[in-house]
Amino acid sequence: MNETAFDEPLFASLKPGLTSFCYRMLGSMDDADDAVQETSIRVWQSWSTFRQDSSFKTWVYRIASNLCLDKLRQSKRRALPVDLFDPAFAIVEPRDTLPDSAWIWPSPDFGGNPEDRLVRRDTLKLCFIALLQTLPPRQRAVLILKDVFEWSSKQIAETLAMSPAAVNSALQRARETMDRAQLRSDELSSMDVQPEQQLLSRYVEAFEQFDIAALVALFHEEGCMSMPPFEMWIRGKEDLSAFYSLTRWHCEGSRFVPITVNGGYPALAQYMPGKEGSGLVPWGIHIIETKENQILHVQNFIHTPLFSRFGLPERIDQ
Repeated sequence: MNETAFDEPLFASLKPGLTSFCYRMLGSMDDADDAVQETSIRVWQSWSTFRQDSSFKTWVYRIASNLCLDKLRQSKRRALPVDLFDPAFAIVEPRDTLPDSAWIWPSPDFGGNPEDRLVRRDTLKLCFIALLQTLPPRQRAVLILKDVFEWSSKQIAETLAMSPAAVNSALQRARETMDRAQLRSDELSSMDVQPEQQLLSRYVEAFEQFDIAALVALFHEEGCMSMPPFEMWIRGKEDLSAFYSLTRWHCEGSRFVPITVNGGYPALAQYMPGKEGSGLVPWGIHIIETKENQILHVQNFIHTPLFSRFGLPERIDQ
């Protein structure tokens, strides 16, 4: 039995990496935070049983992994709209939605070492998170611990209660599944190449003035826009123009606040006029992906709880 007191600072030092592991596993920061909180409770409750026959880190990740695996057994796969539906055939105001639990949501930084975030930025791309969700949960855990966290097969085996041979087999199957997966979000993604600041500035100017011609001109011919939790997404300049015209009443008067998401990728938080007529209120987080210095895909995550998670104000002045 371990007679020492629970080492809270030691657990805190693991928390950023633990959160990023759970986010990649679960596809949602809300679920990741819940898993990390429950992990801390179980570590505290089980502290006296920790016999140090494995490292503290391995023991903590074993608890977190089991929690994630339990959550995933009870939930459906999270995804992005472009991977679930075809582009809209008729341009109408979006109405059909799926619950928040159906979607992958962007995340703020996890804290920790900036160099560590830089090395792993490509594994925080939303399309990579979407690819991870196509894997069976245990294969997903193996791939994350091996290819993202660069753990040894032996350490992974201890964490997931598997043999090293089973770990290597699961890893091979996971990599093959990832290679075979054909997700539209992956085809549209350029999150490893940040959009040029001039293009972002032009997007902000055109949107805030709601100059539809100028806004649509920024898009690539194959450009599209998705808006989770809405199932509907739009592709092509003509349909984008029709959609912006249809929703002018809703978007006109909006303002943007620059933020970063998923490992430092630039994004824009949209505030729209409130019903009371005083100030602007949260609406969506725009993530812009580009091709040939034109907009290929705008992902507008319409989920107001994201604003508080990113430390954004509840209201801004017009």
